[in-house]
Amino acid sequence: MYLLIFTHFGFFTLFYLIDDHQLILGGTMKVLEAQYPQAEIAKAGTASEAIAQINSAEFDLIVMDLSIPQQAGMLAQIETGINLLQHLLKQYPQQNFLVQSSYVKALVRIKHEIDEHEGGFAIADKGLSESEMLIRVNLALQGATHTKDIKTALELKPEWLEVLKLAFEKGLTDRQISIQMHRAERSVRTYWTKIQDVLGVYPEEGKNMRIQTEIRARQEGLID
Repeated sequence: MYLLIFTHFGFFTLFYLIDDHQLILGGTMKVLEAQYPQAEIAKAGTASEAIAQINSAEFDLIVMDLSIPQQAGMLAQIETGINLLQHLLKQYPQQNFLVQSSYVKALVRIKHEIDEHEGGFAIADKGLSESEMLIRVNLALQGATHTKDIKTALELKPEWLEVLKLAFEKGLTDRQISIQMHRAERSVRTYWTKIQDVLGVYPEEGKNMRIQTEIRARQEGLID
């Protein structure tokens, strides 16, 4: 629920936070103030505001949660964070990132973009200790990579992920999915077989394969 930016400001390091959860915000600020006593900390509240601020700033490290609101008054959503991260990866190919979130598995959706990124990129589940989180902050600041948390996650082609999203987040039928994706309905059915094979979902008596596919996809962070 927060985005954190490190940037040089004179002799200080400036931290820029976007957070809609005061307890997490306060805890993160306390840890960082202890580790970086010369730092200055500024705050904002949405992904839209973050983009506006980032476009006019120079920074060393972006630390972000994946569950953030797009604008004031909107609900925090994982998809918002994923979209923001995709935008930033594209706009700033050499920028250093740390994703600190309870939803790190969702990064498998953009694993190819992460693997192609030229800057530092580290992942820190929110369940990590403060010391381990700070180690990953330092790694990312140095331009290093630490993404083993998603290295063992399932990898699906973009079109397979789109099928999952349209089916289980938008509620579309295969026919509607084929129209939306400009694919033949037969191709959509083929995508389903590929998806189910990767997820390990096979025909079982008394079980609905589509329901089992949705369950597995959510467990793996492929859809919200």
